[in-house]
Amino acid sequence: MRRMETRLLLGLASLLSASCSPAAPGHPEDAVVLGALLPFSGSESAVGRNLEQAMLLAIEDLNAAGGLDGRPFDLRSRDSHSSTARGLDQLLQLLYADKIAYLVGPEEDELAREIATDVKGLDVFHMLPGYAAPSVARSETRGGWMRLAPAPFHVGCALAMVAVGEGVGTVNSLAARDDYNTRVRSEFTTQFVALRGRVLPSVTFTSGEHTYTKKIESAFASHAGRTLLAAYPATASTIVTEWTVSGRPGTWLLGPALRTEVLLANIPTGSLDEYIGVSPSLSLRSECPVVDGSEEMAGCSTENAAAFIDHFSRRWDGEAPLPAAHFYYDGAVLIAMGLVYAQATGKELPLSGYELQKIIRDLNSPENEPVRWSELNTAMARLRAGTRLRYIGAAAEYEFDEYGASIHHFMQRWKIQGHAFVDLPPVAVACSGVN
Repeated sequence: MRRMETRLLLGLASLLSASCSPAAPGHPEDAVVLGALLPFSGSESAVGRNLEQAMLLAIEDLNAAGGLDGRPFDLRSRDSHSSTARGLDQLLQLLYADKIAYLVGPEEDELAREIATDVKGLDVFHMLPGYAAPSVARSETRGGWMRLAPAPFHVGCALAMVAVGEGVGTVNSLAARDDYNTRVRSEFTTQFVALRGRVLPSVTFTSGEHTYTKKIESAFASHAGRTLLAAYPATASTIVTEWTVSGRPGTWLLGPALRTEVLLANIPTGSLDEYIGVSPSLSLRSECPVVDGSEEMAGCSTENAAAFIDHFSRRWDGEAPLPAAHFYYDGAVLIAMGLVYAQATGKELPLSGYELQKIIRDLNSPENEPVRWSELNTAMARLRAGTRLRYIGAAAEYEFDEYGASIHHFMQRWKIQGHAFVDLPPVAVACSGVN
């Protein structure tokens, strides 16, 4: 009922103001607006500005390349407050008051699930660059969803393959009771069993608890060969600190959300040295040679990611992009490329979410000629001429399944040494059922 009232009030307000409201200050009147919901405050506030900077950089690059046949692209951001309740109100504002047709985010998967009905009902396009975004595995005729980062299935498969590759026979987990980390834990244990390993009793917890000492004791009482720590950095740092104080029982395997400086800055120095984790790779598939036609992979080169980091840092006074920011940049560019090609081929704008999703999938078919993120001037000109181009982005060489999920063939393996992450040869995603 509350959501229905919110929709009605927002709809009425937008009708009353539609004929008299100028464009928001600093936003061009004729712009093609992308909307973003990002955590600028609350527990995840450390990432919000960085992700917005990536999208603003993409908007600048796209406009420098001519925009949508002369019309500029623009970004309208709202704050999720790292909260489902407060973030939902802001998402509804984007959809019903701002009338955003092309939505990016949020980081919080619960919020993305909350508005699935609205996205479908309004037939808008919803780009999901975040690691914790919900899976997209349904065919729809209204609304368009695309997921850029690897799904929990890919992550769980890679973690299981790492454990098996190290000769580990038994695993369990200490996992946060949220949608994303629960799914990572579930996929990890499922794939480990499929690879003929044995899963021992696992432990879950709720983030924000005063202490995790008893949870740690329970997790390591099983004496598993590896215990997966699937949590977000703030909670994980508390767990690792308490685990260190308790004498460091057992051996960790680290989940994808833990590759962040926030973790390293808040744990005892050296406490996680040599422990291995898995996270989305920023190397292109073409930068990762396969050894002798097998599933084993040599070390990937990182020229593409390094070039984007340099591009980002020069624009933002030396600040480096978070790994997730690469995907947010790509999300904005993929939307723009789809719209430019749609207009060039006679489609009427604004485009429905369903139509735009199909166009982006078709453009990124493997048979189409590739174009890099650093070649947007050339890319936009050729798209305006009706040429089909697939996108090699700041985070990946994109190809999508029939539902709009990006297909990932390998994941980055790494370890911690002191206060730094050290990349190891990647691991191929080769579990049964992975695209």
